Amino acid sequence: MSDIAGKLRLLEIKELLERETDEEHELSTKEIVEKLKYKFGAEYKVDHRAIKRDLEALIQSEFDIIENKGKYGEIFYSHQHRLFEMYELRLLVDAVLSARFITKKESEQLIEKLKHLTSNEQGKSLPTPVYFDKAVKSEYQQIKLDIDHIHQAISKGKAIGFRYGRYNIDKQFTLGRDGTEYVVMPHALIWTNNFYYLIGEFQPEGQIRHYRVDRMREVTVLDRSIKKKDINISTYVNQSFRMFAGEEEWLKIQFSNELINPMLDHFGLDVFIRKVDDNSFELQTKANMSQGLIGWILSWGKHAKVIAPDHIVRQVQETIQHMHENYSSVITK
Repeated sequence: MSDIAGKLRLLEIKELLERETDEEHELSTKEIVEKLKYKFGAEYKVDHRAIKRDLEALIQSEFDIIENKGKYGEIFYSHQHRLFEMYELRLLVDAVLSARFITKKESEQLIEKLKHLTSNEQGKSLPTPVYFDKAVKSEYQQIKLDIDHIHQAISKGKAIGFRYGRYNIDKQFTLGRDGTEYVVMPHALIWTNNFYYLIGEFQPEGQIRHYRVDRMREVTVLDRSIKKKDINISTYVNQSFRMFAGEEEWLKIQFSNELINPMLDHFGLDVFIRKVDDNSFELQTKANMSQGLIGWILSWGKHAKVIAPDHIVRQVQETIQHMHENYSSVITK
């Protein structure tokens, strides 16, 4: 019985050091004894020498324990080695908070789990999900299982089946194609524009398309293996402005020089760029011609001008004309 009690004490000391110590928080043997009494009851008795033997056993088992001598010679102990650095945990928490495809409930649960990867005190410094903007958080609870099914299909080289829909003007989710099942050979899951997207081959046409995972329903792994096309996922994402699909063509745009860094951030250093004059440069790239592309161009205002292709020039002009007509009817004071 005493042997079992000793093992329980050893495990509890290990957990105490993991939960309550870090670079700024330490425990003395006296404090450890008090916390063991709180755990096992006020009548619990243990010799300080037994605590030190347990600490030595943990050190021998390669559990990281730092010893520091206090002002009056007292020894303090702490566990400082963590799987994740604090800045890494903050990055993960920020990613969870900003991800629109993760529900409010899932966000709260994930952040609580991330806090357990560090000490209690350091966990308190991590961002807390006190406020969530419901307008940008999915309410679809099944998404975590759908993501798992997609990953399984990708790893096994299997096709998936699902139904796909959108919200209508009444804020009701409605399935497209009368609820007909989509069959897709999945290539990858990517996270862009704060949403999760599936990129895959729509069957039987074999067209490369993308789908927002939070709009997918009834995702199942099918017992069908289809040979994948060889595609560059990164190139596909860069060409699909705001994740709109369209025919691929060469695009030429003239930008003000002040936009050189945003363009390099988006397209990478390999994109073709030439100087036009002291104030502007021309960028050439292949892109999917779509409304997403038109919106992206207009987002740069007077600092962007389409050179080619001609039909995109006309579409931009028409969109600007429609915008002008919409605002010309607004009465301003």
